[in-house]
Amino acid sequence: MSGARLSHLASLQFQPLLPVWLLWLLGLACAAATLLALLRRAGGAWWRGLAFALLLLWLGGPLLMRQDWRALPQTLLVAVDCSGSMGGGDRAAIASRTAAAIEAEARRIPGLGLRVITVGSGAPDGDLDGRDTGPDGIAPPAEGGTRLVGAIERAAAGIPAGEGGGRIAAVVAITDGQASDAPLPSPTRPPAGRTGPAFPSGNPDTPLHVLIPAAGEQTDRRLRVLQAPPFGIVGHDATLRVQVDDLGAAPGAPGAAATATLTLRRDGDAPIAREVAVGQPQDITVPVTRPGPMLLALSVSTLPGEVSTLNNQAIVQINGVRDRLRVLLVSGAPNQGERVWRRLLKADPSVDLVHFTILRPPDKDDTTPLNELALIAFPVRELFQEKIDQFDLIILDGFENRGILPMAYLRNIADFVRAGGGLLVTAGPEFIGPGSLQNTPLGDILPEHVPEEGGLVEQRYQPMPTALGRRHPVTDDLPQMPPAPDPGPGADARGDHGWGPWYRALAADPAEAAGTAQVLMTGPGQAPLLVLDRVEQGRVALLLSDQIWMWSRGEGGGGPQAELLRRLAHWLMKEPDLEEEQLSARIAGGRLTATRRSVASAAATRVTVIAPDGTRSPLDLRPRPDGTAAAVLPAAAIGIWEVTDGHQRAFAAARPADPLELSDLRATATVLAGLVHGTGGSVGWLGDDPERLAIPALRLVGAGEPASGPGWIGLRRHGAHLVTGLKATALLPAWAVLPLSLLLLMLAWWREGRG
Repeated sequence: MSGARLSHLASLQFQPLLPVWLLWLLGLACAAATLLALLRRAGGAWWRGLAFALLLLWLGGPLLMRQDWRALPQTLLVAVDCSGSMGGGDRAAIASRTAAAIEAEARRIPGLGLRVITVGSGAPDGDLDGRDTGPDGIAPPAEGGTRLVGAIERAAAGIPAGEGGGRIAAVVAITDGQASDAPLPSPTRPPAGRTGPAFPSGNPDTPLHVLIPAAGEQTDRRLRVLQAPPFGIVGHDATLRVQVDDLGAAPGAPGAAATATLTLRRDGDAPIAREVAVGQPQDITVPVTRPGPMLLALSVSTLPGEVSTLNNQAIVQINGVRDRLRVLLVSGAPNQGERVWRRLLKADPSVDLVHFTILRPPDKDDTTPLNELALIAFPVRELFQEKIDQFDLIILDGFENRGILPMAYLRNIADFVRAGGGLLVTAGPEFIGPGSLQNTPLGDILPEHVPEEGGLVEQRYQPMPTALGRRHPVTDDLPQMPPAPDPGPGADARGDHGWGPWYRALAADPAEAAGTAQVLMTGPGQAPLLVLDRVEQGRVALLLSDQIWMWSRGEGGGGPQAELLRRLAHWLMKEPDLEEEQLSARIAGGRLTATRRSVASAAATRVTVIAPDGTRSPLDLRPRPDGTAAAVLPAAAIGIWEVTDGHQRAFAAARPADPLELSDLRATATVLAGLVHGTGGSVGWLGDDPERLAIPALRLVGAGEPASGPGWIGLRRHGAHLVTGLKATALLPAWAVLPLSLLLLMLAWWREGRG
């Protein structure tokens, strides 16, 4: 839109024909001559003085400057808040109708342009209700609340300024008043006068008008998690610090409360409720009963009259970890694998290792002094009777019981396993000798039995995973995993790929194998090599070879010795990620993924999904190539979702994409009040009924005039213009000055001659 072309006398300027200092000297000389003539009462002194003045004025070069300019259109910048907090009630509809009404009225004002921007994650891609938003029309959302002030500043920077002031007549923000980047009010700001920051684009005369889609200040109750530990020690309590705030409710006013009811639900268990003080931090202790992630859902009772309950809940995840796993390692005669065990267990900072090596059995008689065989005596009673329940895992590596441990102590180890402990036995030739552990009370919990005749096999072979082992978490996807053997003749006979070879193993009697045993690896003749079993509350692992250490030596390419032993130890200590049957749930991008892992064949499974509001939905899991079964469904509701197959339960938390955006859901003028006051703008309440809105009218106001009034908001008229031409005209042309000067001098001569 172009303005009218105008011309006017801008100013009287001088362009001296001589240096200024010389003009001053000539002026002083002329003034002195004229004054002397007047004192002597000489005739024609006045005419001579006028001639001098005319010549000096001409030498000063007086010019009449005429300026041509064109008025520039001013811009009304409208920012529409489409963030998450504007989704409550009718706020979005009110904002859309208000923006349309302001746009329609702005287009009827001559010389006024319009720029509309949308702010927040709820903004459409391109425009708002078909209106052109310009190149900076959409402000990208940020996970830090509503960046309203920054979006306005970026949009204002794209509007060019003009001579005579900025081209932004006013900024109108249609918002609930929640702006996370609003400047904090200064405690030293005087109550009167506009001393706030220059906003936007450094122009302090641009008013900011805030229109709020509500009838007035609102109240809201929120629950904040001030402190939550990322992990907790199993068997101990974890402490959370939370606080309940009543926003906008004055103490003693209707709706204000001194206490609120806080409800805690852990992994879908029965809720626990307690009364807490409002506005004060509260410490809540939660017992950590098992390793792995634990989800806590916290909610607080509703405040009467509050605008929303979305921020009345919070979700916290605490990972349960074991504190200093205690492992007892008892080695038989010194062997190559002993060093491997020590290096593996000592490298884990969470493991407390107690290690003893039997250097000489009691029946061996030699002259070696006892103080040269051991630094301390083997504390048999202390380890296997008094403190056995303090260990998480017992490892017997090549242990041969030839009178070393009484049967009562071996029975204590078996009872330790049945009560929930873990036992790992690595067996070699000693396992079929006179002191074999399978002939003791431990034989009742071992998954395999090795006969004395033909029990020891010494030949080159390659350990191979079984079909079960390829799906079991302990051996699944181990490094250098050999491919599945070809059923054809000669398949995998050389063992020159995959894991390196071993040369000794024990051949178990298949007739005496435990019915619940899981064979994960096989040795010569496909005999069991690595066997796992559950015994009541505990677990047992049996490795029927003492040559796993050969992998660490790189024999035939080596193998994943350290990883396999690590997984074995953690499976025995009931690590959740190594369970054979797993049901897991995960929420990302508003979608819940339920996954079931099983060592059995992956078949379709139906599970039940329980939403945070208690709604139950069946979900069929479909098999996948990796042996798992999974399915996906939308999960938009915020809270804890539960997935169960009737035996196992899994939980996932749906959290808000931007927690800060939902931390305060009130419509309020307090956040932007300082910025509005600093720009001389106003705050208007649109009402809460989209059909009856109090939309203010637009009015152009001049500099120094109020920018708002009852029922209207002002658009500052800055007078911005563009200079299109400049013309200079000499006031005393030489052709007129010289004759006139001669005339004045002749009059002075004539008057002086008559005198």
